[in-house]
Amino acid sequence: MQTRVCITIDTEFSIAGAFADAALRPVSDPMVWCEVGGRSQGLGFMLDCFERARIPATFFVEALHRAYFQDDPMRPIVQRIRAAGHDIQLHAHPCWSVYEHADWRERVRAKPNQDDFFGRDEDDSVRLIEQGIAIFADWGLPRPTVFRSGSLQHDDRLFRALARSGVPYSSNVGVAIFDSGDPHYQLYAGSHERHGVIEFPVLTFCDWKVGPKRHMKSLTIAGTSFAEMRTLLEQAHAAGIEQVVILTHPFEYVQSRDADLGHARAHGVNQRRLSALCAYLDGNRDRFLPSAMVDAANASQHTRRADNPLLEGQLWQSMRRMATQVAYDRYGNWALARTQGKTQ
Repeated sequence: MQTRVCITIDTEFSIAGAFADAALRPVSDPMVWCEVGGRSQGLGFMLDCFERARIPATFFVEALHRAYFQDDPMRPIVQRIRAAGHDIQLHAHPCWSVYEHADWRERVRAKPNQDDFFGRDEDDSVRLIEQGIAIFADWGLPRPTVFRSGSLQHDDRLFRALARSGVPYSSNVGVAIFDSGDPHYQLYAGSHERHGVIEFPVLTFCDWKVGPKRHMKSLTIAGTSFAEMRTLLEQAHAAGIEQVVILTHPFEYVQSRDADLGHARAHGVNQRRLSALCAYLDGNRDRFLPSAMVDAANASQHTRRADNPLLEGQLWQSMRRMATQVAYDRYGNWALARTQGKTQ
């Protein structure tokens, strides 16, 4: 049996503090291209990795930002992703919808949590999902069949809204990223039906435990070393888990202290992790099948199981990863300050 491995990329723009500071403005395509010295270290780097290792990926593209960005800067991005042959599915951050209103500043002050799907009225969630579907059509993309919510926020109402909108699959759950508090959504792996929608959670695992206390972590490139990823993939295959979902973003492949990524450098640690993961998957296709979410979803109709195992990492790998990240963050800040000083 091959374990399907779905690398998923939330491809989105940033509010960049504009809700809190009237002098700030949202940031569009620099959050995706992440150019350093004229070269894309975000989307461009990722597409190169996937091409070398023959990895199909799924880009969850955020669509509601068009309420603010009237010039449609995401259109050339989706065209580039589509030309590379990757799966494109719907991602939505509700916060952008506040820009539909002239009094958006007053609305943000009255209700700061504009980005919440958790607790949102079901009818309003239906409206936002269908708005995203319409934007996909305007981009010339196929109707999305898989949905991912902003910040992985979810509740029963969101899943009912997806069912009403005719979206059959989702990847909304990453327990260590957002915990709804509902035991019905403590989903760590596998595939699970909720209100007629099949959910494929981002893999969540226990990276360390001390006595009865255990620490939970969702599987992301930015927060998981390659050694940990390899350990988890081996465990998932041994446990017969049909698919493993991994989460990342283009902006995680650069370091910057600026909200608009105006001064940035390549993130060597994260870039090496993605490169190593792609090479590993390509070299072990007898056990692992790199897969787009749409293909994993279609295959699940025939193989879906209700298992929900919680995998466990190894403490020494977690400790090494944490030390590496702290050291590299400090080095990156020093390097950015040094180069920024030379350019001023």
